Amino acid sequence: MLTLSGAEAILVDAATVRTGDLHLADGVVVDAPAAAPEGSAPHGPAPEHLDASGCVITAGLVNAHHHLLQSAFRTLPGTRSVAMSTWLPTMAAAYAAAGIDPKLAAVAARVGIAEGLLSGVTTVADHHLTWPSGADTVGIARAVTDAAASLGARIVFVRGTARDDPEVAAASADAIARALPLGDGGVSGDGMLQLAVGPAGVHSDGEATFRLLGEVAERHGLRRRTQSNEQVDVAIALERDGRRPLELLEEWGWLAPDVTLAHLCDVTDEEIARLAASGITATHAPGCDVMMGWGVAPVAALRAAGVVVGLGTSGGGSNDAGHLLADARLAMQVSGLRGPALAAQDVLGMATEGSALGLGRPELGHLRTGAAADVCVWDVSGVADAGVADPVAGLLWASPGRRPGT
Repeated sequence: MLTLSGAEAILVDAATVRTGDLHLADGVVVDAPAAAPEGSAPHGPAPEHLDASGCVITAGLVNAHHHLLQSAFRTLPGTRSVAMSTWLPTMAAAYAAAGIDPKLAAVAARVGIAEGLLSGVTTVADHHLTWPSGADTVGIARAVTDAAASLGARIVFVRGTARDDPEVAAASADAIARALPLGDGGVSGDGMLQLAVGPAGVHSDGEATFRLLGEVAERHGLRRRTQSNEQVDVAIALERDGRRPLELLEEWGWLAPDVTLAHLCDVTDEEIARLAASGITATHAPGCDVMMGWGVAPVAALRAAGVVVGLGTSGGGSNDAGHLLADARLAMQVSGLRGPALAAQDVLGMATEGSALGLGRPELGHLRTGAAADVCVWDVSGVADAGVADPVAGLLWASPGRRPGT
């Protein structure tokens, strides 16, 4: 057993902050051990102790929306402060010039995952959208998941699509599901690996792609994820179909409790009610949305309607950093532009349990008894935190770019 003691605060979940000790054993959070009878001999190995004085303890952060491949394509000329219609072909040309294969996918994944781990992210969802014609898709999926395993991170690999042939994409997703060591719900027995499926969005993929990938998900018990209601998504759907994205997703069977939608910058009050009634979860990605000019999602309104909201960084092509805590700070800072401002503790809840619930992983993102022992210990004793009255809120308000202790 490992006991962390003396912390300034323990963020158990978004609703619970306490002091005292945190006990970990066999990979999970456990209750305090019962005191041994006086004079009895100790049983088992001696417990270990970690002095967490001057620190705040949280669950490991969960990055619910990343594009790890883009970690190899940051700050490309012609990709900053441009329209999506310019950004997409510029990125595509860079991918084509580099040649996307398992080797490049592995290197990019190691960069993005290591960056996340250094900033407190213990679980990352990688929405992989780039599959050159004839690519070794199983090899690419294995390269990314092996990279995560080599670094000790949890990975949710999302077999995505972006204008791929629907039949080819579905066959690839099925092959990946059969090749990876998955158990119930598309999760490996040790919980370190998960598979999901998801088109890029209605702006790039049509009904056939959504329906066929939905069939793969149903066959293998996988969760589904897509991007929706960025401004470009709405504009293309209206021009092409005369309808808004959520209308199409509902018709195609993609407004359901096993679906998570990223972005949601441009949603109406009626659409928020529709989302809440469907049981979907959402992922907020302000570090991408603000830079791309898509705006700010109405997070407070979504949460008030009952939608569980997580947090993601998106990829290096639109957010050149993968620091989820920094993006949580941004989410808090800009939230007042779209309704009531969010409290730091609520945003930390989004970056942990909110994201985990969107992945269908109730054991992650909190520190209640029985949770996975993914823990971050944040030093709040330095000059950057001097004068901070609330050390939990200070994780976001003070010291931008902080890292957990090592």
